[in-house]
Amino acid sequence: MRPFIHLVLATAMTTIAAIQPAPAQDDATAYLVTYIDALAASTKQSAALLKQLADASRKEPGNLRFEVLQRTVPSNQFLVLEAWKDKAAMDAHMAAAATKQLREKLQPLLLAPIDDRTSIATSVSPMQAARGAIYVATHVDVAPPNREKTIGVLKPFADVTRKDAGSVRFDVLQQTARTNHFTVVEVWKDQKSSDAHELTAHGKAYRADLAPMLGALYDQRFYKPL
Repeated sequence: MRPFIHLVLATAMTTIAAIQPAPAQDDATAYLVTYIDALAASTKQSAALLKQLADASRKEPGNLRFEVLQRTVPSNQFLVLEAWKDKAAMDAHMAAAATKQLREKLQPLLLAPIDDRTSIATSVSPMQAARGAIYVATHVDVAPPNREKTIGVLKPFADVTRKDAGSVRFDVLQQTARTNHFTVVEVWKDQKSSDAHELTAHGKAYRADLAPMLGALYDQRFYKPL
């Protein structure tokens, strides 16, 4: 009986660690990372609706950034990156009739429900309009006890990567609902710059340091902006 009780307690502690509130931050900026899987036959129609949503959203009060990205392979997968002045502005956007209507139009075109991940900044580049040719988004999921140690790896890696040739932007976002989950967003001038970064000493060291802490597969995806 005791081993079973110990297992239950360990599971409970892991769950509690995973759902702990994200650390407080000075920057009030709210981020939303959204994954969208469309039916293959509806790829073009989904892309058109998402671009329409982006055009409308950029005009809303408090919007700092609204990017729609299409995965290189498979091309029916999309990623939307949003940045808002604060959570109130993001909540107002999500509650707006125009947002709801466009999302409703998307629903019949999708393979799965829209996957929204509200986030805060762990380490972000200055907000700017510059766009690159290659976007790389990586979902980093670590075991809950390794959360703070992971932040200690991600922050210095972000700092050094921003100095790499061809780097346009490098952001590390932390989910608010599951604080041991991070989204790493890289923007590069071209594919050559992205490939060269992967081969740097700090790029290899980062993967080596992160590997023992991962709770799931290192999920790296390449996108192009729409």
